[in-house]
Amino acid sequence: MAQTGLTGKRRLYWVLIIIAVVMLALVVRLFYIQVIWSDELQQKALNQWTKDTSLTAERGRILDRDGTVLAQSGTAYKLLVWPNQIENPERVATELSKVLGMNKDTLLEKITNKKQKEIVIKRQLERETVDTISALKLGKGVVTALDTKRYYPGGDLFSQLLGFTTIDGIGQEGIESSYNKYLAGTDGRMIVETDRVGNPLAYGVEEYIDAEDGSDLVLTTDSVIQSFLIKALKEALKVNNALSAQGIVMNCKTGEILAIATAPDYDPNDPPREDLDLLRELVRNRVASDAYEPGSTFKILTLSAALDSGAINDNFSVYCPGYHYVNGERVRCWKSGGHGSQTLVKAVENSCNVAFMQMAQKMGVEKFYDYIYAFGMGTTTGSGLPGESGGIVTHEKYITQNTLARIGFGQSIAVTPIQLAAAVSAAVNGGNLMQPYIVDKIVSPNGAVIQDMEPTVIRQVISEQTSARVREILESVVENGSGRNAQIAGYRVGGKTGTAQKYDETGASSSKLIASFVGFAPADDPEYVCLILVDEPKVGTIFGSTVAAPFVKQVMEETLRHYGYLPETTEEQVQVPDVTGMSVAEATTALRGKGLSAVSQAYDDVTDQIPRAGEWVVKGTDVLLYTLETRAEEPEDTESTLVTVPDLSGCTRLEAYDKLAELGLKIEIDPPDQTGKAILQKPSAGAKVEEGSSVFVEFSDIDF
Repeated sequence: MAQTGLTGKRRLYWVLIIIAVVMLALVVRLFYIQVIWSDELQQKALNQWTKDTSLTAERGRILDRDGTVLAQSGTAYKLLVWPNQIENPERVATELSKVLGMNKDTLLEKITNKKQKEIVIKRQLERETVDTISALKLGKGVVTALDTKRYYPGGDLFSQLLGFTTIDGIGQEGIESSYNKYLAGTDGRMIVETDRVGNPLAYGVEEYIDAEDGSDLVLTTDSVIQSFLIKALKEALKVNNALSAQGIVMNCKTGEILAIATAPDYDPNDPPREDLDLLRELVRNRVASDAYEPGSTFKILTLSAALDSGAINDNFSVYCPGYHYVNGERVRCWKSGGHGSQTLVKAVENSCNVAFMQMAQKMGVEKFYDYIYAFGMGTTTGSGLPGESGGIVTHEKYITQNTLARIGFGQSIAVTPIQLAAAVSAAVNGGNLMQPYIVDKIVSPNGAVIQDMEPTVIRQVISEQTSARVREILESVVENGSGRNAQIAGYRVGGKTGTAQKYDETGASSSKLIASFVGFAPADDPEYVCLILVDEPKVGTIFGSTVAAPFVKQVMEETLRHYGYLPETTEEQVQVPDVTGMSVAEATTALRGKGLSAVSQAYDDVTDQIPRAGEWVVKGTDVLLYTLETRAEEPEDTESTLVTVPDLSGCTRLEAYDKLAELGLKIEIDPPDQTGKAILQKPSAGAKVEEGSSVFVEFSDIDF
């Protein structure tokens, strides 16, 4: 009996232990559910009880200075599926694959994924597509909702500047990317209570969190001027058979960028996303990002610095034999025979390298570098353009006299087009370096101005007196010198040509060049600066004066007329005849009959002409004739490393030696004791050889 009672107590004891363990497990489980797991369970419950739909904020617009819309978000649609409500997944997948052009199996996999309450099938659908899907009556599990899509009404007009967005409306390139935080806004939400299969409850609670739309950007650009620039760049690209063409138009008094473009371009409404290499090339804003050796356009800065520092004055004169010795090195001018004796103005008109080498040497490294940095070289301009680089300026402690001389005529230094345009603006606007800028103001959705940009003077680089003299000299370059193809009937224009070599793995290339022209008008009181570069032109005449200047003239003339500047001229004007299809000889005769000149280095049929047929120009204007023949001439801003072997026939030993030495060539006589007159030479007269090469000469051995 006693034993039975003890056994019962033990059983009760173990029962109590088991109950305690179970209770403890329940408490732990309850704690885990209510405390640790509560957020996740609550979210799952909410997902079952509610439907949370994102309300897309409207992205801000981008407008030009006159209010023309350049980028805006329009209404589009997105297709959603609710897998739990779809009754016939096979049919839905089949029909949608036909309409959307999507893989059926991929669609079927998404549609049958009941772990997801809502799946986005495709975004940015047009109304017509949505109507087609609605007509199929695929059931209540297939729904559409409002979406937004970015539109660029101007197409390729501002492609590199504006960039584009991702499909989610996030800025990906250009201003769309760099100003995304202002344009994007903040998405809202709509939350509604639903039943167990996801249908909204008739009297359920609804909660709205309004979307905050993005702000508008108002740019300094003018769509009309941009269209002028784009047209000119595409023509320059075509007629010069070039790799690319770039340009910028600025208000030189304020720093406002009126137009900026690169050709070839693309349509931001449909960027080539499938070809990433091509896309990277097309979206790059080369005017801000690419540095290049400017060549003779940089001579504007050398001239300004030399005059302002007092290193030279109007009495400066120079004799150019075709080269200049620097520390024993013979640095050649672009004109092999030299320019002879020149005044300051004539040296600039001729773009004489020797003159600008001497200007740089007279200033010295320290003084010249003070001006180079003051003009903004070696640093970004602060324009607000994405991807802007600062160019390349070698530290002055590494600069030798030889390098200094080359910098004087635009070599051994690299600048971006926007840097150069800003620096030239300072040289002609009275001496003030203005900060270029592209965004005029940022306006919130309620109309409040968040930011309002104003012209900013970075520093005064040269005096007003120096600037006035530089304007006069550069106007003379257009009237009488290498820039004559930029003359505009009835307007005063100043400017400077440039033709610079490009570099590859072997050094400076004699065939890959960049031709450019920078012009400003009106020359007596400049308002606008236009710079155009043509990269790797492949035509007979490769000079800035023939490849780029005519297109700056075209843009500048249209810009001046657009802004109400009326021509003032008493010079006789004539209408350019159509000479395409003629031989060069026939075209030259036809143009002379109108009092015009022809410029061409080929002799086959004319395929194009600048100015165009029908344009009115001042009598005496040069008309550029383009042909299919390609033959590059010696560029004006480079050191010629190839020289023409002279004719030595009939020369004595001393005369032959002097002729060759003058061109930097050596004489070779074998046997060395020959006398008399030259009767044979190798290479022959007229051959092109590297400077420093030897010419074998044989003499008659008969003394005269």
